[in-house]
Amino acid sequence: MARTKAHRKKRQVVIFIVLMLLWEAGSESIHYSVLEETESGTFVANLTKDLGLGMGELAARGARIVFKGNRQPLQLDPKSGDLLLKEKLDREELCGDRDPCILHFQVLLKNPVQFIQGELQLRDVNDHAPEFLEKEILLKISESSHLGTAFPLKIAQDLDVGSNTVQNYTISTNSHFHLFTRNHSDGRKYPELVLDKALDREEQPELRLTLMALDGGSPPRTGTAQVLIIVLDINDNAPEFVQLLYKVQVSENSPIDSLIIAVSARDLDAGTYGELSYSFFQSSNQIIQVFDINAVTGEIRLKRMLDFEDIRSYHMEIEASDGGGLSGKCTVAIEVMDVNDNAPELTMSLFISDIRENTPDSVVAIFEISDPDSGDNGKMTCAIQDHLPFLLKFTVENFYTLVTEGALDRESQDEYNIIITVTDLGTPRLKTQHNVTVLVSDVNDNAPAFTQTSYTLFVRENNSPALHIGGVSATDRDAGANAQVTYSLLPPQDPHLPLASLVSINADNGQLFALRALDYEALQALEFRVGATDRGSPALSSQALVRVLVLDANDNSPFVLYPLQNGSAPCTELVPRAAEPGYLVSKVVAVDGDSGQNAWLSYQLLKATEPGLFGVWAHNGEVRTARLLSERDAAKHRLLVLVKDNGEPPLSASVTLHVLLVDGFSQPYLPLPEAAAEPAQADPLTVYLVIALASVSSLFLFSVLAFIAVRLCRRGRAASLGGSSVPEGHFPGHLVDVSGTGTLSQSYQYEVCLMGGSGTSEFKFLKPILPNFPPQVTGREMEENPTLRNSFPFS
Repeated sequence: MARTKAHRKKRQVVIFIVLMLLWEAGSESIHYSVLEETESGTFVANLTKDLGLGMGELAARGARIVFKGNRQPLQLDPKSGDLLLKEKLDREELCGDRDPCILHFQVLLKNPVQFIQGELQLRDVNDHAPEFLEKEILLKISESSHLGTAFPLKIAQDLDVGSNTVQNYTISTNSHFHLFTRNHSDGRKYPELVLDKALDREEQPELRLTLMALDGGSPPRTGTAQVLIIVLDINDNAPEFVQLLYKVQVSENSPIDSLIIAVSARDLDAGTYGELSYSFFQSSNQIIQVFDINAVTGEIRLKRMLDFEDIRSYHMEIEASDGGGLSGKCTVAIEVMDVNDNAPELTMSLFISDIRENTPDSVVAIFEISDPDSGDNGKMTCAIQDHLPFLLKFTVENFYTLVTEGALDRESQDEYNIIITVTDLGTPRLKTQHNVTVLVSDVNDNAPAFTQTSYTLFVRENNSPALHIGGVSATDRDAGANAQVTYSLLPPQDPHLPLASLVSINADNGQLFALRALDYEALQALEFRVGATDRGSPALSSQALVRVLVLDANDNSPFVLYPLQNGSAPCTELVPRAAEPGYLVSKVVAVDGDSGQNAWLSYQLLKATEPGLFGVWAHNGEVRTARLLSERDAAKHRLLVLVKDNGEPPLSASVTLHVLLVDGFSQPYLPLPEAAAEPAQADPLTVYLVIALASVSSLFLFSVLAFIAVRLCRRGRAASLGGSSVPEGHFPGHLVDVSGTGTLSQSYQYEVCLMGGSGTSEFKFLKPILPNFPPQVTGREMEENPTLRNSFPFS
């Protein structure tokens, strides 16, 4: 087994070396010969064996037989390598009288491209009998002719060649002549009658003999003609031509009946012996069909158009005969001059119309160019249009290969119309154009591209489920399945984000839908990535960022932070009766869960125990006194304040404020809640202690009030005192700081300490601590209310 493999490898190496030698040689060829008229399908040779190729290699390399022209005499069986006759061949039809008759062809191999020259020789068979153009040959012989005089006779035509053409002539038995067969300068054989016995016109004025032509076939074929010999009186001067050889050049496009040349002969005899008649002598059928000679003037004219590509020269003998039977001969050589009357021809041997993109140096076509003209008229150039990604490569024997120059890109251009122009170098120049259309097939080399790198979509909160909120779009420059895009949601960066339950995407068109109602207060923005994947192999994809912004809707009512509305005892604000207009009673603090204008809050006093006594600033919720307080004003006041947002439709909330007017802060006034329990029975000792404490406190309070009055007079402004009243019970002290960064125009600090005991209470009030900067009040408000302006002194 190992020996067999080694032998096989050795054989492959030998075959490869042989193919390389054939490729490098270029001029080497293979030769075959067959008999004409052989039946179609006849085996000619085994091409695989002759080329030294392996079995099946011809089929693998796409072997083809290429003949010039449209006729294809041979056909190749790629599997067996047998070369067979495609049709019955007639040598005389293909080659005429040319011998040997050789048909040239090429063996074309692909992968790699290789050309092998071949020749097919058609061997003649004896399928034509000799034939005389004239069935009767007239020969005039003078009775004074000497013995041994030879009289040439007209030859017989035989379309066969070689040994199958005319080889011998015979004459019927007679007493005056014998026949001698001679060889012409061009190899043809012609008969001569040789006079053996003197003629006697009076005894026998004419003789009739049978001339037979025999070819060399086996068995030989024959043709006959009658020879009529007329014995003439003595004519002792034969015609003589002025020139024995006439040479003339004639253009192949000369019109019919144009004069080629005029030959001239003279005869010294007189009368009928001096009258000359011109004719073609021993001329072939081709010359007789093309030329015509005037028997009187000797002018030779065209009977048919000349074709340089068919016959390039003519040689003929002209005979001048006088009335006495004597003749003279001359030779006329006519050279046909070529004109550029044939456009180049292009024969396509291989054409691949569909080329995959990104595959450089691909073979598109293999073709042959030819021009039957000669000289510069037959020289050709081959070119294609400029600026095309294709190249023409010359191979051998006027064969060209059209290949791609680099890789093609279908997305740039998916179709090329290539015009192959073949131009000869004649005058005028003739050209042939051949159009080929090359289609570029697609490969998946382009990923889908989104129209935007990021998309911003808007959706209003509280949307209905499955609401269409927008879409993304991606395009793919490829074609077919490579351009079909599928959309998908990519996993979010935040693993806790339930993206699949919030948003869905249509895989076919990229439309996005909100799967459930969104809440602005819970989720104001959603950011995720979307992928677009084509259906190529391998699949390509790209990504885009999508931001979904949830738009706020007015779905939250204002919420009051202060005063607390939790169902417990109301908070009572203490206002001294000495408070001037603009005195800050309290501030309503509220918030709104919405955003934007839906969260812009305004404040309004809906209801008051005594209208006109208090006012609420619309923008910050500050409750201030509107005028001076009097003794006639009620001590308890209940204010209902409305807080409203700026949404559409607006939402609102209300809060109730309790205000208590007090004359001073020496005695705390803490009203008990209506639901409070009955006070405990006072202990007598406690009463005494309270009375003693009250007396001491009154003295202390009086001293404090006197001190405050002096301070107030010096400052020139009234100090605003505030207090609060809470029900009895434990309440921790605290410090409230309302910053000016909110809706309050100034900063206030209150320190309230409330303590509860068994039937006793203590209340401590400190004045507000004002900052050392002007109040945040507009000038217009200050001008409209001078009292309010004076109620905010600088410390």
